Amino acid sequence: MPLPKINTPTYEMTLPSTGKKIKYRPFLVREEKILILAMESENMTDITNSIIQILSDCILTENVKIESLATFDIEYLFLNVRARSVGETVDVNITCPDDGETQVEMSIDIDSIKIQKTRGHKNIIKLDDELSMKLRYPSLDQFVENNFETGEVVSEVGQSLAMISSCIEMIYNQEESWEASEYSRKELDEFLEQMNTKQFKQIEKFFTTMPKLSHKIAVKNPETGVESEVVLEGLASFFS
Repeated sequence: MPLPKINTPTYEMTLPSTGKKIKYRPFLVREEKILILAMESENMTDITNSIIQILSDCILTENVKIESLATFDIEYLFLNVRARSVGETVDVNITCPDDGETQVEMSIDIDSIKIQKTRGHKNIIKLDDELSMKLRYPSLDQFVENNFETGEVVSEVGQSLAMISSCIEMIYNQEESWEASEYSRKELDEFLEQMNTKQFKQIEKFFTTMPKLSHKIAVKNPETGVESEVVLEGLASFFS
């Protein structure tokens, strides 16, 4: 006689970037093992790939391609899957900002961790009186490719160009448009290199103001008695 199967509950949540509702299940022991092994490796690429694998297994709604979702969608998804899997809180080690070294372990309610949106944030960049650019959010695979896959040392400018060119959706004016998918990375980089500093800063602002996981927490240094407010941002901040 085979062993009985354990029923797994399903839940529903809304993707921050699109408002689309998706169904998911908690991750199980087998997925928890994948995550633990990746965390023990302390390798960011391994951790990222494990998150992709876990979410692919846990998302029940069809036609949700994890690798193509915006980074902040994936961060929010993972936190919610974890909340239903191992508890409603996450424990983090916070370094007290007043001395920069004392660490305090704190427990955070996952439901209190939200996606922070910046007022005035937009994905249409007006380059001049005629030309505009439409940008899309970086996906997790693009983030990994641009930041962790290469062993080469890349300058901040080079890294910025790589991220921006991978996120261009369209360049257009009133008469015609140029779809970025029809051009090579080299051609897109060369287009960006024509810009002046003001135009390039406008594009960079899209990335610095895009939605992100954020949570403010008050921490008291047990050594000095100083109370401080710490802002945790991004998925990595909640894994310590």
